Amino acid sequence: MSRRRMVLKVLLAPALAAGALTALPAPVSAAPAGVVGAASGGLLGTDQIVVAYRRGAAHLADDDLSRTTGRASRRHRSLDADTDVVKLPAALRGADLDRAVAALAARPGVAYAEPDAVMQPLSVPNDPSFASQWDLTDPATSGVFGINAPAAWDLTTGSSAITVAVIDTGYTDHADLAGRIVGGYDFVSDARIGNDGNARDADAHDTGDWITATEAASGFFLGCTVGNSSWHGTHVAGTIGAATNNGVGVAGINRSSKLIAARVLGKCGGYTTDIVDGMRWSAGLAVTGVPANPNPARVLSLSLGGSSACSSTYQNAINAITAAGAVVVVAAGNSNASAANFSPASCAGVVTVAATGKAGSRSYYSNFGSTVELAAPGGDRLADNGDTILSTLNAGTTSPAADSYVRYQGTSMATPHVSGVVSLMLSANPALTPAQVTSLLQSSARAFPAGSTCIGQCGAGILDARAAVAAAVGAPPAPPAAFSKSAPSNGASRQRSPLTLSWASSSRATSYRYCVDTTNDNACSTSWVTTTGTSASVTLAAARTYYWQVEAVGTGGTTAANAGTWWSFRSR
Repeated sequence: MSRRRMVLKVLLAPALAAGALTALPAPVSAAPAGVVGAASGGLLGTDQIVVAYRRGAAHLADDDLSRTTGRASRRHRSLDADTDVVKLPAALRGADLDRAVAALAARPGVAYAEPDAVMQPLSVPNDPSFASQWDLTDPATSGVFGINAPAAWDLTTGSSAITVAVIDTGYTDHADLAGRIVGGYDFVSDARIGNDGNARDADAHDTGDWITATEAASGFFLGCTVGNSSWHGTHVAGTIGAATNNGVGVAGINRSSKLIAARVLGKCGGYTTDIVDGMRWSAGLAVTGVPANPNPARVLSLSLGGSSACSSTYQNAINAITAAGAVVVVAAGNSNASAANFSPASCAGVVTVAATGKAGSRSYYSNFGSTVELAAPGGDRLADNGDTILSTLNAGTTSPAADSYVRYQGTSMATPHVSGVVSLMLSANPALTPAQVTSLLQSSARAFPAGSTCIGQCGAGILDARAAVAAAVGAPPAPPAAFSKSAPSNGASRQRSPLTLSWASSSRATSYRYCVDTTNDNACSTSWVTTTGTSASVTLAAARTYYWQVEAVGTGGTTAANAGTWWSFRSR
């Protein structure tokens, strides 16, 4: 079979940095312990507020404290004669904590109120090769354009409630990934591509994707690129979530969230349909013939692509996945061309990532253009003397052998930086929608430096982990999702009384309110009625035309059904 049938492949940039293994430097000594504070009590929040009174003012009693904060509160202890520590029933953070503090500060006799912020020790991870991971550093101190991961770790190192899917070649067992990958599935449907003796199964291990000259000369793998096994998925997984502060190898961006592996690529690439099935399964959607994923992912990392515009197969899957609340992060491609001509980079609703080198310019191979959302470190062998992206790998040239650590370059390497940071953002604020995540990534991105070849080419800027996570913590809640009315249909006639109004449910809605009116003015001139269900019974007068609307109500606002259009019906 010709090479054209294998439509997608991993996105390693051409001419990988030379050398099979990277020597590990001496262990990094831990920095002196310190403390860090944060606005609004920090990411962890706090269940204590400090309230200082003007000299001689009466201290608030427990009942007053509870009424003021809107929750059961009590005097916990005194710091001095004019200062109390107030205990809340549970930790608050963000806007909720700000409101409680402001309410206490506004009470007569109170001099000030402030969160009793939780402090944490600061240290440099003791992973021996952390010092070689320039891509994680703070540009202000390192002089290179890393993502400032250590400052993001001051806010969160991840949450076990969040799962990231690595949709790639599978994974190899590796000491620095031990305990980090909690499951997976092999979606490669052709045993020749899978190179594991069978088609789909529950084992997502990477058995190798090497291609020999003989294979590439004729037959099924005609035209495929000759080369050793890439262990591509293992490298990507290490950047996202290698075990951190374990005294071994490298540090991952998220050390606490779960990783799952969807094996969709093998020898010479993989079919779009296998990839789409892996994507859907990863997000918790049903796939025919495959057991349900027990760890649905909020982040899908795809370091793969092909030279074609986004297909309907891809777009339909992405639409369903983002509607389910998962963020899809994809590589822009390594052809030094417009990403608009590559997929899934050109699909709508994804976060498309270009690659930069240490100086913050576009890597020589990276795709670019209007479909790119932002850039992240992917390495540039030519500009940086081979100092590209160090991560977990395997030393086997064909089948798996010993653990190793290798420098790779590519938009494949840039993509997991964004995926890892997105998982930190969702760890900090799991209520974020995919659209909010994309917006916050772009608004918090670091500006490209003057003279960067990425200006106007690589999206909003370079990924800034600290700024992105901080923006996620302070992001307002999203409004309820769009939904539709069901019955009675618009224009229905001869409706009996009592009549049941019904509508679809809306995600993020805490309640609904509906209005039934006899005035055709697209407004409620009677009154809105609140309910927590998706139906309501109403009594009708005979032979009247009615107009009705329903709105979903949530902490982020309201959303009207059917794009705000009022429906009508006529009673008998």
